[in-house]
Amino acid sequence: MKRILPVLTLLLNISVFAQNKLPVVKASAGQAKIYEEHHAISRWYINPKVKLDVFTTGKFTKSKTVKFKTDIDSIVFNISPGQKKEFIVLLNGKDSCLTQIVAPMLKNFSKVSPEIHDTIPFFVNKYNTNFLPIVFNGTDSLLMNFDSGANDIDFTNAALATKVKSKPRLYDTDYDVKIGNHTYKSKIYDIELAGNETDGLLGWDIFDGMIVVLDYDQNKMMVHSVMPKEILQGKQYTRFKLTYIKNKPFIESEMSQSGTKNKSLFMFDLGYQRTAMLDKDLLREMKFPTEKMEVINKVMMHGVKGNEVPVTTVKLQSLKIGGFELKNVPAQVMEQNKPMPGINVHYLGTDILKRFNTVFDFQNNVIYLKPNHLYDVAYADQKS
Repeated sequence: MKRILPVLTLLLNISVFAQNKLPVVKASAGQAKIYEEHHAISRWYINPKVKLDVFTTGKFTKSKTVKFKTDIDSIVFNISPGQKKEFIVLLNGKDSCLTQIVAPMLKNFSKVSPEIHDTIPFFVNKYNTNFLPIVFNGTDSLLMNFDSGANDIDFTNAALATKVKSKPRLYDTDYDVKIGNHTYKSKIYDIELAGNETDGLLGWDIFDGMIVVLDYDQNKMMVHSVMPKEILQGKQYTRFKLTYIKNKPFIESEMSQSGTKNKSLFMFDLGYQRTAMLDKDLLREMKFPTEKMEVINKVMMHGVKGNEVPVTTVKLQSLKIGGFELKNVPAQVMEQNKPMPGINVHYLGTDILKRFNTVFDFQNNVIYLKPNHLYDVAYADQKS
């Protein structure tokens, strides 16, 4: 009887799979990988104890291909915003794991009534950290780094210990976050470090479906549910397509060195305080002449988890963002401990991005840039 029961259980599982007509993917190890566009790879742990295991993709705007690959099998499917795909992972021929891939719906708040038009003080300090005030949970006044390279809201451990009096539950509860005159909802996460003189990171996606304007000339952030006509009048802004990779926004830029030019996507990362972070592996793939770049200095930086990141600063002859060309940019070359594991990408940081008044159109997924009074200021890492 003991031998018959496992066989009956397996037969029942297979019968359920057939009735539900869900695809079955076999696995003999507890780890898998999920492949998305732009060479993005995510690690996945197969857990039979979870009734429904859900992987949520980052934002994307059109149907795309996703591949789920175990050590011995795989499944490939197309998914569109707002869709979900379910399948069974059969681990070691006996443990059935119901798995779901979810693509978030596109957000657009242009029809809300009344319309939202909000203005918030917005500054950049001497460390190239931007910051704005928020009120958390109706009680705690905090300064947050608006980080377009981050998601959700992260408070530093120091702020959680000394400034956040309401003592939130991390990870699983939505809290009120008042920014200007509007209140948003967000889960709260903890990190070790944020930008200098701030209490945490405010991710871009809290404003998804809205219009966000960063005006460095007037030190203000403006948030709109409808694009005001006057913002883009006069054709002073240049328009760029936003591409999302692992829920981070990217725009195309071009690097030049010793006659070699290369275009690639750069993360638009306002949380990175320096100029540009170049991925060494991607430079190697592009056959970019790094050996011809003048070395300025070598330092040890720290990530948001407090991890050490060795960085070499080099002089990049030219960086073009659309028609805007920045010359002799002191850029950093990242050799290990990458911020986005599983993908080789370059980053644009605040020491470059603060030079442009910026309009994020998270409804039409484009970005507009216009040079401001900081365009020609010296770079923080500029040395002779």
